[in-house]
Amino acid sequence: MSEVGTVENPLRVAIIGAGPSGFYATEHLFKQKGLTIEVDLYDRLPTPFGLVRNGVAPDHQKIKSVTAVFDRTAKKPGFRFFGNVELGKDITVEEMRQYYHALIYTTGAQTDRPMNIPGADLEGHHPATEFVAWYNGHPDFRDYQFDLSQERVAVVGIGNVAMDVARILCRTPEELKQTDIADYALDALSKSNVKEVYVLGRRGPAQAAFTTPEIKEFGEMEDADVFTIPEEVELDPLSEASLSESADRGTQRKVEIIQSYASNQPTGKSRKLIVRFLVSPTELFGDENGRVKAMKIVHNELYKTDAGSLRPKATDKTEVLDVGLVFRSIGYRGVPLPGVPFNDSWGVILNEDGRVINPDTKQPVPGEYTAGWIKRGPSGVIGTNKPDAVASVDLLLTDLRDGNLIAPTTPDAAAIAALIAARQPHYFTYADWQKLDELELANGAAQGRPRLKFTSVAAMIAALGK
Repeated sequence: MSEVGTVENPLRVAIIGAGPSGFYATEHLFKQKGLTIEVDLYDRLPTPFGLVRNGVAPDHQKIKSVTAVFDRTAKKPGFRFFGNVELGKDITVEEMRQYYHALIYTTGAQTDRPMNIPGADLEGHHPATEFVAWYNGHPDFRDYQFDLSQERVAVVGIGNVAMDVARILCRTPEELKQTDIADYALDALSKSNVKEVYVLGRRGPAQAAFTTPEIKEFGEMEDADVFTIPEEVELDPLSEASLSESADRGTQRKVEIIQSYASNQPTGKSRKLIVRFLVSPTELFGDENGRVKAMKIVHNELYKTDAGSLRPKATDKTEVLDVGLVFRSIGYRGVPLPGVPFNDSWGVILNEDGRVINPDTKQPVPGEYTAGWIKRGPSGVIGTNKPDAVASVDLLLTDLRDGNLIAPTTPDAAAIAALIAARQPHYFTYADWQKLDELELANGAAQGRPRLKFTSVAAMIAALGK
């Protein structure tokens, strides 16, 4: 057989996970000159784009425009999409190794880290990822229930996802109608009784993980007043020194905005959004029905570690917040894939710089790679995944030159397509997705909205008459 990467014997790559990392990896593969490459991009949902569709806040439509770049990648010769195909259910890793020279896992970080405090098992305490997936119309979460009859909500965490959750809780129905939020979520949030939302950060304003646009956006909502507490947003000497040493103008601007909210006065808006700093939850209290009714928090102070970072430590000052609904957003972790080595303590695929590692031999598994959050953990924004995916693909290309890829028995595009069609007759091609996309856009336009999503797999299949 001719050399791998030629017209007669194309380099065949399967990418599992059709989010940003999967598309960025595909894009870099297709940029290789002098190589004939075929990429099959798999996702267990019928729809591509992963976090862009199911994670980005519905009121952040501009961020979703990155899908135009992914569409261009999908038009490249040699690209195929297999949606509604699940690894471990419809096809195994061992079977894929019969058809491809390389596999790249790009499935992201799909679940939350737990909050290990007394009362964490009470009803009314939820991972933020579940709420985000619910209001974004993810098929796995469309039937979830959140008690929006509660007046006070706590969001634990100070990253962008926590900010998204707080903001969506405080948006008016009119604001939400301008987005592609799931129709059932729009209905539920329109009837919400939420009046106060607390966002709780364990460190100070200078260490807040959210971006400057996120905190600025809080002050631009139609019907929510935003407050911070003066003593919590005043920088301690360690933070002041750290900020002046770094000369980070972005963080300085972020701190200025945070501090400006400390002088805000109520304006009569129907909701309050209070961003707290240097506090950590220590216990959730429940009512007689086992539902959250309050949260105990401890006040923190910062200290400098031997490595030079600023960390929080508890003081003896505590308080109790009356809240009936709690969302935790304290970090995310990946979910193991059947047949793929996993580092459970880190919540990522076991890998070294992107090469999947055999846990027994500690050596790379020939032809298997990973990229994105399932490779490195949840860090950065969507664009951060591009250089990460490029780095993993470059390792694959190095291994191609060195002859260290898989030697598949059936490196044939038609053969794997036939197998998938037999196993999962309702699989989605990219053309199927484009038809669904057109329907969603048309249905949204009929209601004056950017998009009206199909939120169940059955409805997606029915809409295409598959």
